Amino acid sequence: MTKENCLIVRAAGKQLDLLRGEASRIAKAANVGWWTDRAEIGTRFCFEDPKSKESFALTCDSLGITCQEG
Repeated sequence: MTKENCLIVRAAGKQLDLLRGEASRIAKAANVGWWTDRAEIGTRFCFEDPKSKESFALTCDSLGITCQEG
């Protein structure tokens, strides 16, 4: 599993649940896979394509949740 289409977010609890739901919705719409991994400073969300990663980054921004390349 490559980490080229991944973002690291710092969220917990309901925020993290919300992000998982959004990641699932974005990946399903694009017909691609996605997964999460633990990161040193948060949770890494990875997608099979860069467009899904970009959509997820925009979602994070709109929710006021910081994300970084990871």
